[in-house]
Amino acid sequence: MKIIQHQVRLRARPRGFHLVTDEVLRAVPELREMKKGLCQVFIQHTSASLAINENADPTVREDFEMYFNKVAPENDPDYIHTDEGPDDMPAHLKAALLGSSVTIPISNGRPALGIWQGIYLCEHRNHGGERKLVITAWGE
Repeated sequence: MKIIQHQVRLRARPRGFHLVTDEVLRAVPELREMKKGLCQVFIQHTSASLAINENADPTVREDFEMYFNKVAPENDPDYIHTDEGPDDMPAHLKAALLGSSVTIPISNGRPALGIWQGIYLCEHRNHGGERKLVITAWGE
């Protein structure tokens, strides 16, 4: 079994849901050598998250943003954690709901994503800045 690990810095993006599949795969060219295995992508932040979902229609990403803004709205008077701005606590809640990692099977040197699946960086802050990922793959 082979284990590889890379850290990747993603450029700052505006608030929203952004496809980063190609950036993630470029960071781990060793995946092409694996017949079978797993690849975990982990984000080292508490106000952004990762998800796997629809990669073709951009309106899906707009609807994701709309939905999560309803679920965790800004300026809720019940929030206690408010020191870092009105988008901070909602960002933590959204990240907790969506999660900090995704795991993808590897088959014959390729991620075994469905035809319409891609990896999203879910940026929940208005100005979240650069985001760091740790990508770990293991397999044969």
